[in-house]
Amino acid sequence: MDRLSLNQITTKSWTLPEAVAGCAAAGVGWIGLWRDKVAEVGACRAARLLKDYDVRVSSLCRGGFFTGIEPDGSEVDGLARTREAIDEAALLGADVLVLVVGGIGADGLAASRQRVADAVGELAPYAGERGIRLGLEPLHPMQCAERSVLSTVDQALAIAREHPHEQVGVIVDEFHVWWDPRIEESIAAAAGRIAGFHVCDQLVPLPDPLLGRALPGDGPIPHRRLRSCVDAAGYTGPIEVEVFNAELWRRPGADVLADVVTAYRDHVA
Repeated sequence: MDRLSLNQITTKSWTLPEAVAGCAAAGVGWIGLWRDKVAEVGACRAARLLKDYDVRVSSLCRGGFFTGIEPDGSEVDGLARTREAIDEAALLGADVLVLVVGGIGADGLAASRQRVADAVGELAPYAGERGIRLGLEPLHPMQCAERSVLSTVDQALAIAREHPHEQVGVIVDEFHVWWDPRIEESIAAAAGRIAGFHVCDQLVPLPDPLLGRALPGDGPIPHRRLRSCVDAAGYTGPIEVEVFNAELWRRPGADVLADVVTAYRDHVA
C-alpha cells in the first residue's frame, strides 16, 4: 500500500486541506495535486500543509495545451502556462508535471503534433533546471480533437526520447491506453521513461468520454496485468487512483477514499 496515491480529482468535493488531511488519516502517503485546487489556498500554504501532514506529491496536473486551444474552444498560451506550472511543481515538491498536450489546432492534426514536439523541446531544459520531469500523457483517441493529439504510449514515447530521461517521460493511464493492442510492447519500450501510472476502470456502457470512469474492479480493465508490465519496465513510483465520476464527487471525501483504498488493495496491489 506504500505506492498508493490519491489523485485529487477522485475526491473532487474535498478542498486541498481536506484531501491532504484525509490522506494522512487514512495512511495514504501520496497525493496527485490539481492546480485549481492548489490555487484555492496558494502554493506556499499547500507546500506547508504537505510538509505538516507528511504527504508527498506524486504529480501535479497539469501543463500543456500547446496547440493553443482549450477543450471549450478558448485560446490559451500553453507555453507560458506550463512554465508557471513547472515553477509551482518545484515549490510543491512534485517531481512530475503531467502534460495534457492539447487537441487539434486550426492548422490540422499533423501540424498540431509538431507544435507539441516543439513545445516540449523548448520546455524540457527549463523543467530539468528545476528538477521537474515532464510527463506526456496520451489520451484515448476519442479525446484527440479537444484534449490530446497524442493517443498512444508510442506517440508520447517518440517525443520523450528526444530529451534526457530525467526531463521528459510518459504517463501510463489505464483508462486511455488499455485498449491498445500494442500496450504491453509499448510499456516495455518505455522502460526508464515511465513518469507515472494512473489506474481506474471504465464504465460499461460508457456514459461519457470524460466521466465514464469507475474505481478499479468495476469494469473490464486488467489492472494487475498492466501493473505487472509497468513494474517490469522498471517503474517503482506511486500509483495514482484517478477517477472522473460525478457520482463519486457527490459523496463525502472520506467515504470515497476508503473505497479507493479497498479497490486498490483488491484489484491493483
